[in-house]
Amino acid sequence: MTLKVVFIGAGSMAEAIIAGALKSGALQAESTYVTNRANSARLTELTTQYGIQAGYDVETALKDADAIVLAMKPKDVLSGLEAIRSYINEGSVVISLLAGVGIDFMEQAIGDRCAVIRSMPNTSAAVGKSATAIALNKHVTAEQHQAAIDLFSAIGLAITVEESKMDAVTAISGSGPAYIYYVAEAMQAAGEELGLDHDTAKSLLIQTLLGAADMLSESNGQAVALRKAITSAGGTTEAAIRTFDEHHVKESIAAGVKEAAAQSKQLGEAYKR
Repeated sequence: MTLKVVFIGAGSMAEAIIAGALKSGALQAESTYVTNRANSARLTELTTQYGIQAGYDVETALKDADAIVLAMKPKDVLSGLEAIRSYINEGSVVISLLAGVGIDFMEQAIGDRCAVIRSMPNTSAAVGKSATAIALNKHVTAEQHQAAIDLFSAIGLAITVEESKMDAVTAISGSGPAYIYYVAEAMQAAGEELGLDHDTAKSLLIQTLLGAADMLSESNGQAVALRKAITSAGGTTEAAIRTFDEHHVKESIAAGVKEAAAQSKQLGEAYKR
């Protein structure tokens, strides 16, 4: 069945999902709609790139929509919901991509009988590798739940969690790619300082990250065992790990992840009524 999906907001996350889902076939261009607050040039860019539908006739866009994806900035969520509330039909499910915005807030803004799904994907959706968690309110039907799982599975991994876990999800997988890029920046810079040219350092680093991710997946996530397997006494890896430990790298990463979760929770406080 072809789903009619409307994206309210046209930023990088909306584009990542649109690109990944169109590529996988989970969405069809003719039944995918996008609108934003005022940036018509951005809408033109997306329609040219992906062949999707775009414009500012919200009533027409939302007519018979199966899913409405909230992809605006979190600070615009209330005005955005108020603008579309009267056009949301009973059969639609509202899917939020907004960090910190709780289901209760959306229910109160739209109507407490509306089906609402809170999600947290990441930008790896553009290459079909997102890690997405979703949480449901009680009005989401089994069919709507499955449709959301199918949509997010088309762009990577999709799992269902309790809403109380969403701050942790945001800290681990929502922001997680940035942590990996941060480490990659440091590794490539070090490689170049040690004499490798830019392209060689980049190629070796990317393949190392890909290989490590596959190894981690195939070993059922046993990161400690994998690390120990290549950390021989007196070797190069041990020297690096010892230096990381001296600089408290592991503790710093854990502290950063926890701070991200705390920030997610703090952002959510602004959307409680």
